[in-house]
Amino acid sequence: MSATFAELYAPALKEVFTAQARQRLAEGVDGLEYARSYAERGKPDFVLAFLLLVEAEDDLKRELLAHAYERRAALSEQKAASFARQFRRSFPLVRQSAHQDRLAAQRIRAGQPLPSPHELARLFNEQAEL
Repeated sequence: MSATFAELYAPALKEVFTAQARQRLAEGVDGLEYARSYAERGKPDFVLAFLLLVEAEDDLKRELLAHAYERRAALSEQKAASFARQFRRSFPLVRQSAHQDRLAAQRIRAGQPLPSPHELARLFNEQAEL
């Protein structure tokens, strides 16, 4: 039997995001809609907080969380390109962060746990060598 969404991703969440999500849910908001909204804005921590507190299929939750990471990657790359034009130099760490977010999205879609920061760096270096 494979691990549930909560078993895989709850350990990665900081309490501050859970507290915010609980407060919003107590106000009567639709947690799934909030998760979708945060996913579009590239905010995976908030997405995860809401998804852990609402009832939905694990497949849907994984897709929304992966989308949040991909959106954050796209927004980071846009920011890096904008900074490169503005300051006339590259921003490789922003691009590396975007790549790591894409790796996280791949892992989520595969039903695997989020990689640790150390593992993300190792995966990034392995792919850079290819």
